[in-house]
Amino acid sequence: MEDKDLMEKELLVIKGVCDLYLHGTIESTTAEVHSAFKDALNESLDIQNKIYNLMAEKGWYKTEIVEQQKIDTTKQKYANK
Repeated sequence: MEDKDLMEKELLVIKGVCDLYLHGTIESTTAEVHSAFKDALNESLDIQNKIYNLMAEKGWYKTEIVEQQKIDTTKQKYANK
């Protein structure tokens, strides 16, 4: 398996972990549990950001620049709802 494939899988896993920690934070019933989940979420978000940045540096995570007109159209569409 190539490095790119491994990084993509790692990014998917850490995104799933972030999702779990987010829900744990939201649903926690005590301040201590909330704090533990929140700390774990923040650490996981830092890891996710590092993986993303590494992939972007290598050109493995491409983003698309969207025209301002498309952005404005989308904003207007949802502002009317």
